[in-house]
Amino acid sequence: MRDEPLYAHSPNGAGRWHLLGDHLRGSAELAARFGAVFGMAAAAEYLALVHDVGKGGCAWQDRLVEVAGTGGTVGLDHKRAGVRLAAQCLPGPLAGVVEGHHGGLRSWGEMRALLRELRARPGAVEEAIRRVAAEVPEIESAGIAVPRWLSDPDSDSDFADVDLMVRMLFSCVIDADRLDTRAHHLGRVPYVRPDADMAALGERFEEARKAMLAGREPSRIDGIRTGIYEQAVAAADGEPGIYRLHVPTGGGKTLAAAAFGLRHAARNGQRRIIVAVPFISITEQNASVYRKMLGERDVLEHHSSVDLERAGWARLAAENWDAPFVITTTVQLFESLFSRSPSRMRKLHRLAGAVIVLDEVQALPDRLLVPILSALRGLTERFGTTVLLSSATQPEFSSIDGTGHRHVIPDPAPLFSALERVRYEWREDTTLAAMASEASRHEQVLMVVSTTRDANTVHQQLPSGALHLSTRMTSGHRRETIEEIRTLLAAKQCVRVVSTSLIEAGVDLDFPIVFRAWAPPENLQQAAGRCNREGHLHRGTVIIFKAHDSGRIPDPSYMLSLGIAANRFGDGPDKADPDNLTALAHYSRTRYRLQGLANLGNPIEALRRELDFPAVAEQFVMIGESTASVVHVRPDLKPEDQAAARAAIDMFRAGQPCGPETQRVLQPHIAGIPRAEADAALAAGHAKLIVDDLLEWVGPYHPQRGIEPPSR
Repeated sequence: MRDEPLYAHSPNGAGRWHLLGDHLRGSAELAARFGAVFGMAAAAEYLALVHDVGKGGCAWQDRLVEVAGTGGTVGLDHKRAGVRLAAQCLPGPLAGVVEGHHGGLRSWGEMRALLRELRARPGAVEEAIRRVAAEVPEIESAGIAVPRWLSDPDSDSDFADVDLMVRMLFSCVIDADRLDTRAHHLGRVPYVRPDADMAALGERFEEARKAMLAGREPSRIDGIRTGIYEQAVAAADGEPGIYRLHVPTGGGKTLAAAAFGLRHAARNGQRRIIVAVPFISITEQNASVYRKMLGERDVLEHHSSVDLERAGWARLAAENWDAPFVITTTVQLFESLFSRSPSRMRKLHRLAGAVIVLDEVQALPDRLLVPILSALRGLTERFGTTVLLSSATQPEFSSIDGTGHRHVIPDPAPLFSALERVRYEWREDTTLAAMASEASRHEQVLMVVSTTRDANTVHQQLPSGALHLSTRMTSGHRRETIEEIRTLLAAKQCVRVVSTSLIEAGVDLDFPIVFRAWAPPENLQQAAGRCNREGHLHRGTVIIFKAHDSGRIPDPSYMLSLGIAANRFGDGPDKADPDNLTALAHYSRTRYRLQGLANLGNPIEALRRELDFPAVAEQFVMIGESTASVVHVRPDLKPEDQAAARAAIDMFRAGQPCGPETQRVLQPHIAGIPRAEADAALAAGHAKLIVDDLLEWVGPYHPQRGIEPPSR
């Protein structure tokens, strides 16, 4: 039997081994700090304390010494001893935190089978437990107190909340483990950023807002925006919970939501603001605004349009949202929340004691609403979180889960009347070509269509110099085009634009006339928000058209929405405009009722209650697998930007360990195309494989339209 010290990790650059006792206690101290935010410090501490106890076995230790310095892995299980200890001191499902800290959370059914096996053959882990207990005697705890609703997994507890608690404790342990391990390899003490002074951040934000407004061109709606802002600040004095910010487009909700979050966090002792938006283009826009107001150091922008971790070729270092102001996408937020992967779930404990702002909340997919709303309710009831649902087109979520929401703006109807800046015109039974021809008669005009193919078609029919926006362009290309549009609008020069719906959510542009292809009313109203946004005209014009050659979005929920909308919105005395709040609320409730809970994600919620983490992760996918992400390095970029992108591609292709900073290098160069089209491009030599779910586009790339769809 070996008499040497027990090790957790091989020597670092200074030749110093990581002692197992130091790692267990160091991880436990960090996890306790994270778990204290939601009253589970002791449980988080113990789970981290025992997570690597299995490394104390002689075979594991011998193998670690054997592979040290070779780059090899031990390859022996080290989780079962900790699972045995955790199950003795905590409810059984929480032992899954230890079992999954490398491979991911398993189902409760799998865990019960494992626990039965460990009870039947206790000797298999006794050696490791005995050896570690000699150095870390506190692993042999008599039991850890937990809330009553967690103490009996076979009781009538709300298992959706049990699911959420497992996820949050898992996150605490993963983050603590990774931080302590990384600190060893760097030869440093683990660093966790101190909690920010949210009141001071709020004061900084307010001063920056005043300075920003002083430099803007006055608008007749400035007074209305100020009133909205002041109501948001006043509502922030309330208790944590779920709030609803219902503000017309152009009402300044980006600033109002941030001000609410900062003041609310300061008043309630919350630690960070997390702003989640549906599109990367909005994160980039909002992050730029917030950085100018709060400073680079306090604002983290975290998103990715491609899940590189899922490719399995390298383990990426995950950011853990250790910043007071985080801007991300709803895809990043919710797919992480319902994941089972350690690296994706590492940041989840940061949701506890936070203010989550869900911007453009109407963009959440219907088919996932039940688990999303359940998780949000659980976060507010169990983890000290506040959720702000922000949108000009507020869905009637209470008709799904019955949860009451507090209203930041008690009566938004007068605001919608005061901010009525457009008139609607309707065109029936027309064509895309006819609408493109009509739009071409205007010097400054935006035309929004429903598919990338339609955007491509219309752009070819607009006069030379027209601009185009769609996901077929790289992210950087889209950002440059949006800035060009802003510049041309400000200079009152000719600017004709065709775009997909990506322009409707949060992209701050102001056209005198907007054409919108027939779509659900929330899209129509969002498109109208790009028309006469600053109120410089008495009325802007929004033309809604039904072109019989428009593309169709193959989504049952979307098609149902169109059918319901056709009965309520349109031209005529019995129809409403898209900004009619009564008609919108009825439409929203009808849409959810006709789909039924089974089509709103109830089967996923049932899997959550069964604690089937792998099945939940498999089924909870916000962006369908029909879209492929492709990297294209445009030849017109600066040489240094091209070189950085090429270097990142080479690193990914070679399977070298890459952190989030390398992903951010690639982000401006990523576009999206249908997966079937990507497969065909691979076969034709227009694309090359980088990793399993990421391609490099080497085929034709139009300077305005990006990757064009193939001919029909």
